[in-house]
Amino acid sequence: MEALDHFTIPVSGLSDGLHEYDFSIGKDFFQQFEGSLIEDADVTVHFSFDKRTDLYVLTFEIEGEVKATCDRCLEDFNLPVEDEQSLLVKFDETEWEDADVIYILQGTQSLNVARYIYEFINLAVPITKTHDDAGESCDPEMLKFIEQEKDESQDDSSSIWDSLKGLNLEN
Repeated sequence: MEALDHFTIPVSGLSDGLHEYDFSIGKDFFQQFEGSLIEDADVTVHFSFDKRTDLYVLTFEIEGEVKATCDRCLEDFNLPVEDEQSLLVKFDETEWEDADVIYILQGTQSLNVARYIYEFINLAVPITKTHDDAGESCDPEMLKFIEQEKDESQDDSSSIWDSLKGLNLEN
C-alpha cells in the first residue's frame, strides 16, 4: 500500500474548513488493487475535504478516460468517465461503514481516500460499454459478422416456434 500513501489526508493537522486536493490516476494506481476490472486510465480527481468539528464531508469529482473493451465489437477504446460523489465521515466508538457514511474513531490521525477513489471510478463506468459512449463507431468488420450471425439465428429459430403454433392450451 506504500504506493497509495500520498492519498492519505492528515486530518488531525488540518484546521476546520475546506481543503482541496488534486490527484492524477493512472495505470500504477489500479495495479495496487488485486483483481481490478480497470487496468489503465487517465483520470483526474478533484477532492474536497470539508473538516467540521462534528463530521467531515468528502467530495470526489472524477473526470477522464478509462481503457475499456467494447461489449459489441470487442475492440479496446478510451471510455470517458465523469462523476461526482460525496461521503460523510462521522465519529463513533468503533469503525464501520454505512451506505454514504463512514464512522471512524474520534482522534483518528489520518484518512486514506485511495479505496474510495477506486470505488467511485469503478462506479462511473457503465455496465454496458460500447464505442457509442465515446462518440465513436464500432469495428465495421465485426459489425458485419454480428449482423450475419443475427440473420442466420432468426432464420433457424422460426422453424422451432412454428411447431408450437398448433398446440391448444385451453382446457
